[in-house]
Amino acid sequence: MKKILWCLLMAPFFCAAQSYSLKTLTENTKTSLRGLSVVTDKIIWVSGSSGSVGKTLDGGVTWQWIKPKGYEKLDFRDIEAFSDKEAIVVNAGSPAYILKTIDGGENWTENYKNVDTAIFLDGLAFWDKNKALIFGDPINNKMQLLKTVDSGKSWQNVSDNLKLPLAKGEAAFAASGTTIKTLPGGKIWISTGGTVSNIYYSGNYGLNWQIFKCPIWQGENSTGPFSIDFYHPKNGIVVGGNYVKDKENSNNILLTYDGGKTWSKPESPVFGYRSGVAYINKENLIATGTSGTDISTDGGKNWQHVSDISFNAVQRAKKGSAVILAGNKGFIYRLEMK
Repeated sequence: MKKILWCLLMAPFFCAAQSYSLKTLTENTKTSLRGLSVVTDKIIWVSGSSGSVGKTLDGGVTWQWIKPKGYEKLDFRDIEAFSDKEAIVVNAGSPAYILKTIDGGENWTENYKNVDTAIFLDGLAFWDKNKALIFGDPINNKMQLLKTVDSGKSWQNVSDNLKLPLAKGEAAFAASGTTIKTLPGGKIWISTGGTVSNIYYSGNYGLNWQIFKCPIWQGENSTGPFSIDFYHPKNGIVVGGNYVKDKENSNNILLTYDGGKTWSKPESPVFGYRSGVAYINKENLIATGTSGTDISTDGGKNWQHVSDISFNAVQRAKKGSAVILAGNKGFIYRLEMK
């Protein structure tokens, strides 16, 4: 366990007798992990390169590694799990596939396939066990949107619901599968980057959309928002930057207090490019990327660097308190707070 001691260097509001450590769960599995779904404190699923899917049923003490037969060369950038038996994975690139298992990964059903050379799916998010949306990079300036209402058994192309065309060079990043966020009642946010960065919002399950400007670092194909999260419909956060300049932090984190309509910079930022962000609770947040991990204890207004270990994704358990990070070389760690 690598201890992270930083309180002595901080302003008093950070020094609430709390320390942080990152506990290694597994590493060196020779796969780049970007998909992460923390069902409970015990049940965790991950996905990544070389067709790899991993799961643990004991909080990371032991892991089972699976390669869906016939899909061993895919890069599974996002995964959504509901239990120790049921999960859905999505790959990046063409052809695009959506696979589902209901028996813990022993068998997988191909529920979607797209061989268009331009298809590139970026992220998946569920409102509940039945309803979900997947989005992808634009084809002919139209963001690709796929919707399910039967727990991923079938997918309908609803791209025409978004009437606004994307700008030239505007797309999204599948760095962690978290440039999409849903909240109950049909609310959904999608962030785009590249030449221009925007937030696309729907309040009715993707039927109608609004577009808001996102003034994060943008203008190049390596810049923009790489992860978005909302604590409730008003308060949200977006992180990103430039992944080829991962230690620069001039404008790579923004906060919103009006549901994404407007965004503002925090008092002190994260310490570099970040591809994953998550609310631990209302006041405590975590952001991570290839240049390390940062913690906020005041709702995202101020950030402290706590680790230099490279990760791609971070997520809090849907049911429980575990905070899990995953990255290259099969790194899977758990954040521990004392």
